This record gives sequence, structure tokens and C-alpha cells, in this order.
Amino acid sequence: MEQIKEKELTWNEFMNVEMRVGTIISAEQFKEVRNPAYKMVIDFGEFGTKKTSAQITKLYDTEKLIGKQIIAVLNFPPKQIANIMSECLVLGGVGGNKEVTLIEPERKIENGTRIG
Repeated sequence: MEQIKEKELTWNEFMNVEMRVGTIISAEQFKEVRNPAYKMVIDFGEFGTKKTSAQITKLYDTEKLIGKQIIAVLNFPPKQIANIMSECLVLGGVGGNKEVTLIEPERKIENGTRIG
């Protein structure tokens, strides 16, 4: 059994993480990066649209990502990735071959809904 690498969080620390539901409204190959990735724009409802990059090319095609709801962290500081400023972190499970499976709601839910 793999050990947790970091210390345990308090409830207040966990509640400070802004995990929200969003819908991918655009996705395209991110040609300017070293590792295969997509550039995406995600609609978070009242929290606006956010740009990001995700290394999810092993399991997903850009066409099938459009309209998919995902979970992302919105309150990380923006990060420059090649020629875009990433504004959120899309969440997924990382498999043995470094393939990422996106975390998504079981059914359609309003964009911007908080996860907690």
C-alpha cells in the first residue's frame, strides 16, 4: 500500500481548495510544449472561462473533449506554460503508464458547482 507523501490536511485547509465543475468549450493540440498536451478553455459558469493545458493526449481526442464536464482547481496562481497562462488545474488520476483519466461528475451539473 502506497503511503501518503504529505502531511494530513485540516478541514479548513481542504475547504480553501476551490475545486469546481466546468465544461470544456475548446480543445486543441498544444504544439509549443515538449510533452504532448492540449490547450483548453473551460467554462466555470459565474467564475468565467479559464485557459489551461493538460497532458491528457493518451486517452482523449480533442473532438470528444468538447462539452465534457471536468473538475478543476481554480485558486492556484496562474502559471506560464509555453505561450499561454494556465489559469486552472484540471484533475485526473495518473495511471501506471502516465496516462491521465479525467475526473468528471457522474451526471450533468451546473458549471461552477463547488466540489467539497
